[in-house]
Amino acid sequence: MKRVLFIDRDGTMIVEPAADPQIDSLDELEFIPGVFTWLGKIARECDYELAMVTNQDGLGTPSFPEETFWPVQNLVSKTLKGEGIEFKEVFIDRSLPSEKKPTRKPGTAMLTKYFSEEYDLTNSFVIGDRLTDIELAKNLGAKGILFNDGSLSNKLTEKNLEASCIGITQDWKTIYELVSPKRSAKVQRTTKETDISIEVNLAGKGNHPLKRVWHFLITCSIN
Repeated sequence: MKRVLFIDRDGTMIVEPAADPQIDSLDELEFIPGVFTWLGKIARECDYELAMVTNQDGLGTPSFPEETFWPVQNLVSKTLKGEGIEFKEVFIDRSLPSEKKPTRKPGTAMLTKYFSEEYDLTNSFVIGDRLTDIELAKNLGAKGILFNDGSLSNKLTEKNLEASCIGITQDWKTIYELVSPKRSAKVQRTTKETDISIEVNLAGKGNHPLKRVWHFLITCSIN
């Protein structure tokens, strides 16, 4: 079954200006530090499908015209793709919060295709900077990672969302570590003649011509 990373855009991959959450100018576009390096490693090393899920309040209305949105969105997608980060799907909800549409996060109406035996939502993740992203993770039956400095921790508790959130961080390296599958194991066998300990770490550090490092540590002592 396929695993998915559902990733928010504004405030998670690109900086969301505090004064105006609508990023409607190329001059406002700024990528979050580390997103190219660590999301790129996730894309290369892990087997997740990537899906961008973003609320864009009132997109297509006079207050947020299409022609101011798409140049930014297209440049975001093109730049990420150039770094090896390609989204299988992009889901954009245009509604306003007051409309309370089921397509708007934390609603799952845009994501019904993932409720099938083809996808493993239990081992999928939602990554975003708002509580609605963690609520989306809960509604999907996935795990959530809150891109936040810790200031939303109390509200996370108030909304009983702690069980759906496996981490709070603004460091993409930490996110990489949270979503990367554990690739190490240790086996020990003791007999009358030998005491053998074998540890295998497939995510170690080092250099390899194929950029895929396998570290093996084998210790053996004979009594």
